Amino acid sequence: MENNLGRRGFLRLSGTAALTASLGTAALTACGSSDKTSTSAKPGRKVRLGFIALTDCAPLVMAKELGYFAERDLDVELIKQASWPATRDNLLNGQIDAAHALFSLPLSVASKIAGTGSTDLKIAMVLNNNGQAITLKKDFADAGYADLKAARGLLEKKSSTLAMTFPGGTHDTWLRYWLKATKADLSKVKIVPIPPPQMVANMKVGNMDGYCVGEPWNAVAVQQDIGFTHLTTQDIWQHHPEKALVTNATFASQKKDVLADVMGAVLKAAKWLDDLDNRAKAATTIGSPQYVKAPAKDIEGRLLGTYELGADLGEKKFSGDQMMFFRDGKTSAPRRGHAIWFLSQYQRFGLVKGDLPYTKIADEVILRDLYEEVAKKEGIDVPADDMSPFHVKLDGTTFDPAKPTEEAKRK
Repeated sequence: MENNLGRRGFLRLSGTAALTASLGTAALTACGSSDKTSTSAKPGRKVRLGFIALTDCAPLVMAKELGYFAERDLDVELIKQASWPATRDNLLNGQIDAAHALFSLPLSVASKIAGTGSTDLKIAMVLNNNGQAITLKKDFADAGYADLKAARGLLEKKSSTLAMTFPGGTHDTWLRYWLKATKADLSKVKIVPIPPPQMVANMKVGNMDGYCVGEPWNAVAVQQDIGFTHLTTQDIWQHHPEKALVTNATFASQKKDVLADVMGAVLKAAKWLDDLDNRAKAATTIGSPQYVKAPAKDIEGRLLGTYELGADLGEKKFSGDQMMFFRDGKTSAPRRGHAIWFLSQYQRFGLVKGDLPYTKIADEVILRDLYEEVAKKEGIDVPADDMSPFHVKLDGTTFDPAKPTEEAKRK
């Protein structure tokens, strides 16, 4: 199985954005004006937050649009990023203070899959569970919904190209975990990275046979009749961590109080988003051009848990395990055990060689103490399962964070 980091032959962003994405740095695009009360914000309360055009940027967008940042005297600028490599680089070089980012992006950097081994990127809190998907082209419709045996047959019929969004990222992990579960001959599968908003365009022109990405880009493929939803990530691992509020070490250490207030505002927005009556408004807001730039109808259905699968597969409904943003604080708490699971998968997939310092990386990357402080201040219970074993649904396994090498060695 090839992890091809080049994008030769794939559609790219146009103009300056293409150049910056390919170099791993982004042309920064500020979205909307600063909060209305920003002119009265205290010095040092200006914050630059990055995001990618995905549905699960909603907690940051709604915290701004509903005035929750302004309530805390924060002058927040939301800045659209061209790609996950750009997000990584802009966090590391201080062009942005924090970002809506893949939960495992800091872990990929720390394990040298897509970085230098630095632990300077920190996970302050989780932004959402669930809500990603594996989309396959219509020619693979016989794979149906989650038919792993049928998927294996199609994957082995000829060499296949599949896309994800960032090496070692969550989408890369879900894709590879699914491939392992199919027991397909992985030597026939090539995996390439593509920025999320470019997935549909590349599928449309036949550059790949499938991809794993966040919404709304799976729903858009169905609406454009070019692909179908083969599997959602909540059917891989229910309530898995997905996006996180990732910050750099400088902001976390030098402006801890400001970061804490950002987290408090985002927690309030997460609660608002988990009231399903608010999700139509959320879909309209985040679908606007300055944010996701997608039709609200392509966002709203899956936010509410109704999935039109495409390829005549009908409809699948989720209730309480669609994309969730708060779940009484169960979503928001960052867990070291979850970080260790990702690190063990990197070894299992052959992305890293040799042992990893699992606990050391998890301790340095996860800002558990800060989250607990913020949650206490906000009156939110913190689940006592930081290092507890948990179940992974797709292949019926239980992961014990105290025994990561057992998972790393599993076939």
